[in-house]
Amino acid sequence: APTRGAAWALARFGPERALCTDPLPALAPLPVAGLRLSGETLLLLRRLGLKTIGDLAAIPRLALMRRFARAAAQDNPLIRLDQALGRAAEPLDAPEPAPAFAAEARLAEPVMDPSDWLPGLLETLCAQMAAADRGCRRLCLSVFRVDGERRDIRVAMAAPTREPGHLLRLFDGRLERLDPGYGFDLIRLAAEAVEPLAQAQPGLDGAAPQGLALARLVDRLAARFGTAAISRPLPRESHVPERAQTPGPPLATIPAPPARPERPIRLLTPPEEIRVLYAIPEGPPAQFLWRRQTLRIARHAGPERIAPEWWHDRPGTRLRDYFRIEDDSGLRLWIYREGLVHDGRGGTPRWFLHGIFA
Repeated sequence: APTRGAAWALARFGPERALCTDPLPALAPLPVAGLRLSGETLLLLRRLGLKTIGDLAAIPRLALMRRFARAAAQDNPLIRLDQALGRAAEPLDAPEPAPAFAAEARLAEPVMDPSDWLPGLLETLCAQMAAADRGCRRLCLSVFRVDGERRDIRVAMAAPTREPGHLLRLFDGRLERLDPGYGFDLIRLAAEAVEPLAQAQPGLDGAAPQGLALARLVDRLAARFGTAAISRPLPRESHVPERAQTPGPPLATIPAPPARPERPIRLLTPPEEIRVLYAIPEGPPAQFLWRRQTLRIARHAGPERIAPEWWHDRPGTRLRDYFRIEDDSGLRLWIYREGLVHDGRGGTPRWFLHGIFA
């Protein structure tokens, strides 16, 4: 049959070895049970005198729509009819394939803590991946409780690896979160995401390849604080400072940044407004108050004018004049004046501190 619903109905209620190209004539004589409905819905349809799919397709839809308006999609006879006739899409969810690399331990008696079996499972799993020149990027530890429930713990890696000691450290502090219930009698460790990983020869001094230590550090930080907390700033095309970078994967390759004037390493988000105590026309303030501290500017460079991006900013957004300044104590800051006097976009210009130089 051309649709899943029609094939299901013909396989169970149709003639032997039935084939059809047009679903409606082939399904019309079949009972409404061929639409994969629940027993309560089938009983209601029989009480309404709708015994076959043809009877259901022949009556006006408005009355049935009102009667089954609150029914779930998988138990609505009109939706099931449209799916069987090909009028409505019915996406198929293919089952996930079994993991190619997995190790499990079946226990004779229920236990409450899988810590004693985890090192052995990791050794077995890593040996399987080493034989196939593969490394894992995501592991799933599953424990099956005696009451039929399943609990999973997943850890992810920044780079493919198959070192048992490193993988074991990623589970530190996470096994305590498992709810054992009355205990579990099956422990399974599966590599859900694998990538090619060739054998790496260590250096003559026994040191690991370059970059491996950073990847392991990222893995431990992600296991402790979560993957969303670890990122790497990547440059982005924008001359507005707070839009000039975007967070990316921790080990992403950083492209060559566009040529820009000297910018501070640390930006304040959002910029902090400063109170000007003594202003200089067309220049930075001679003194200003920031975080209850009075700073006096010893030297400065600038201004660097940055106009708004009309394709991003709202109408009326004021331009900025940035200054690199240094106070009497040697502290180097990045401040800007927002707006100009009589620019028609607001009142008196405001001053902000946006960055701190190293």
